[in-house]
Amino acid sequence: MTGTGAEKNQSGPSKAQNTNSWPMFRGSPGLLGVSATRLPDSLTLLWNFKTDGPVKSSAAIESGRVFIGSDDGKVYAIDLETGQKLWAFKTGGPVESSPLVLNGKVFVGSTDANLYALDAASGKQVWKYETGEKILGAPNWVRSPTNNSTWILLGSYDFKLHCVDSETGKAAWTYETGNYINGSPAVSEGKTMFGGCDALLHVVSLANGEKLKEIEAGAYIAGSGAAADGRVYIGQYENEFLCIDIPEAKIVWRYKDRAFPYFSSPALAADRVVFGGRDKRLHCVKKADGQMIWTFTAGGKVDSSPVICGDKVVVGSDDGRLYVVSLNNGKELWKYEIGQALAGSPAVAGGRIVIGSDDGKVYAFGAKSPRK
Repeated sequence: MTGTGAEKNQSGPSKAQNTNSWPMFRGSPGLLGVSATRLPDSLTLLWNFKTDGPVKSSAAIESGRVFIGSDDGKVYAIDLETGQKLWAFKTGGPVESSPLVLNGKVFVGSTDANLYALDAASGKQVWKYETGEKILGAPNWVRSPTNNSTWILLGSYDFKLHCVDSETGKAAWTYETGNYINGSPAVSEGKTMFGGCDALLHVVSLANGEKLKEIEAGAYIAGSGAAADGRVYIGQYENEFLCIDIPEAKIVWRYKDRAFPYFSSPALAADRVVFGGRDKRLHCVKKADGQMIWTFTAGGKVDSSPVICGDKVVVGSDDGRLYVVSLNNGKELWKYEIGQALAGSPAVAGGRIVIGSDDGKVYAFGAKSPRK
């Protein structure tokens, strides 16, 4: 299958990417972790919104609204300007999955084993699709091979990757693996790539869900990979971060620093890759060969996935702080102490950062508004 629609152009950040939009986990179907927006040098807390449980979900930002899940079992829509609740939808379990906003709908998984399609304006359920086990990873999307419909992709703890028609909620195909799928599938060049707790990187045809390749990762993969230019960048549980060549089905390079796993999903710049580690550090390595460029030390593990915004990198840590560091040299530029762990990943759009915390709140940061 030749790529059609969005997946065809996911070799890098789209030049047409809307600076006011962050519609899904990692920003784009390639899971590149790159935002088109620029952040002000000085950030301030604009608002916080309280839910009734820890917020491990990462936000989506679309049309002036923030969409995010909470361990209280709800999916929330929040006004980006004011932080006021617009609606809440109750599922049957904690929502760690990150929402995908597409064509007026919000798609999100729940630990109740269902993928929900909600009306973005009202929060009303359009349909739900049942898998066999909990869903923790975020959904992705792709145009169908005939280009006449949009498909939603998501992994489940039922060992399967599910491909579901976005309009009907009916399965287009399913692909079975040997263990849990915890992360999100990346989409690039007519294929989807994802890791699992079976210690394999799976490469699957988007056209029909058939296996194209399986690549041994050496340990189970809990996070998500970023896919660009025929390569996938992904961390695994036995302390290695990998660059995998998809056409060749081989590991191009391995980065191994200290004996700590990598759960964080990477962000891809033109010449470098940035990812967090459970060694309490943010790592930046050369895209070409995996050689270290810099590391930044936080006060707790970094399961949060970094976002690159121009010459800055935004990331949370289990030390309860949100950090902005220099992409060039890893020097700290700004930080904010929230106090409890930030396991979710930042969403960055419209000059703002939105992130949830284990304290049950969603926080928005941006430039201080001038007095009227």
